[in-house]
Amino acid sequence: MIYYVEDDNNIRDLVVYTLNQSGFEAQGFRNDDEFYAACQKQTPALVLLDIMLPGNDGLSILKQLKSDNKTVAIPVIMVTARGTEYDKVIGLDSGADDYIAKPFGMMELVARVRALLRRTDAKPSSEILKEGELVVDQQKHIVTVDSKNITLTLKEFELLSFFMENRGTAFTREHLLKSLWDYSYEGGTRTIDVHITTLRQKLGEKYGKLIETVRGVGYRFGGRRYDKADI
Repeated sequence: MIYYVEDDNNIRDLVVYTLNQSGFEAQGFRNDDEFYAACQKQTPALVLLDIMLPGNDGLSILKQLKSDNKTVAIPVIMVTARGTEYDKVIGLDSGADDYIAKPFGMMELVARVRALLRRTDAKPSSEILKEGELVVDQQKHIVTVDSKNITLTLKEFELLSFFMENRGTAFTREHLLKSLWDYSYEGGTRTIDVHITTLRQKLGEKYGKLIETVRGVGYRFGGRRYDKADI
């Protein structure tokens, strides 16, 4: 089920209709109260959020979703008329997985929804990745540092797993976008920088610095690869 929170009746109805016609189950809501009430009955597979809403805006809803362990892993696409880099960065920094600005084509939106759901529905590896006391359990989707759980968004988790699976390899921002976003992302490579900054902060000083900036290239993860026998 896909939930779309949008106060403009015409846009909301069109998006919900298009998603339903494209093979998805979708419901629309005018405000956060209706949205939260629906979430109590059924947890959505993906959420589309408009920023400009009456009452609590889309960013407030996003922060609420990402602060709750029950909803933190739900992928979120921000849908808004705002098109400035600042608004994109704020949304991504708050945990959004994608961002699309109005006006947008319905087929583009459907393509982005499909791409994000493919990433979410992909069967995780059973491998446990480890670097010292940083442990990533890909099957359970759990990250711990010094035995303490670290709450990551879907994209932060994917980035960390990707880096740890490819220790020592430097990747360009474009390569990371192509590998983890599955399409040419209109937000530009700035989204990678935002996710890297937030991921470093959440991992703490000791392990955050293992995500190294490679001048003129992009990023890489330092440290050695641990075999399962080391865990």
